[in-house]
Amino acid sequence: MDKIKVGVAGYGTIGQRLADGVALQKDMELVGVADLAPTLAVRALYEKGMPYSLYLVDGARKEAFDELGIPVAGTFAELVDSVDIMLDSSPGGIGAKNKELYEKKGVKAIFQGGEKNSVADVFFHGYANYEKGLGMDYLKLTSCNTTGLIRAVDCLDRSYGVEKVAITIIRRVADPGDYHRGLTNALQMDKAPSHQAVDLMTIMPHIDATGILVHTPVTHGHIITVLATGKKKITKEMALEAFRKHPRIRVVSIDEGFQGNASFFKYARDLGRPRGDMYEIGLWEDSIVESGDDVMFAIHIPQESVTIPETMDGIRAACRMQDTGAGATEKTNGYLHIGS
Repeated sequence: MDKIKVGVAGYGTIGQRLADGVALQKDMELVGVADLAPTLAVRALYEKGMPYSLYLVDGARKEAFDELGIPVAGTFAELVDSVDIMLDSSPGGIGAKNKELYEKKGVKAIFQGGEKNSVADVFFHGYANYEKGLGMDYLKLTSCNTTGLIRAVDCLDRSYGVEKVAITIIRRVADPGDYHRGLTNALQMDKAPSHQAVDLMTIMPHIDATGILVHTPVTHGHIITVLATGKKKITKEMALEAFRKHPRIRVVSIDEGFQGNASFFKYARDLGRPRGDMYEIGLWEDSIVESGDDVMFAIHIPQESVTIPETMDGIRAACRMQDTGAGATEKTNGYLHIGS
């Protein structure tokens, strides 16, 4: 079978990681990435020897790239003409505009969490509703927090059944390198319920969810606490058994040295992960407690990289590479070395 040809629109925080993720999938071919300006990410791509071909979106000044000696393979339209599916990680709103070109060219696309749900046929998660994405032209990924949250809730739901969840999100304020948000020595509340709780119910409508979100002046990862009510009582031991079997959940403890969000980032760097990325969510064994018939736990969300595996799952669903979520996630996990 020919490899599925993939393009990436927007070579920023997520786009860089999408490109790397596709390049690791041996049954996919990364045709190229597209961007508007010679950003630091694009300059770093050039200094690394241009492992990916670069295309320019409408409005880009080719002269700016020529002045820096950065080679350009063609236009955005030419990239779209050359692929089976586009991964669109453009800024919010731009992806919806790009969809007009994808429709004109008859090319499938997967949009990231910044776009409105209405841009796609299916709001998608690789574990929770893979089959709904089969053969669809346009999928939209859940946000980073929602992606990790659904992994954990779906894990318990598949093992024991979950009726409802209540979540609290302690949210990093910006990605590393972003300067447009300026919380300093301050926490900021959002109105409840958080969109992650609402999004979880969109993907998993049989679960009642609500949540609170608090912005924090940090950059390396979010932390979510989850209070889950099972269809029958879920003990700590039962929850731990299920979590440990999930390849995209890394069970850790405070005694091992995982004291907080920064511990995960440092550990990923020590492992030699590019950019300090971690595809798995972290789950503290020490945080799992029983409260009556409910079980509570805390997870860490590496916001820059957590959605990459589910996006690979999305390619597999839209292009019908595998017919089941189990088969697709196994392929993705293998190529990304998750769970090894």
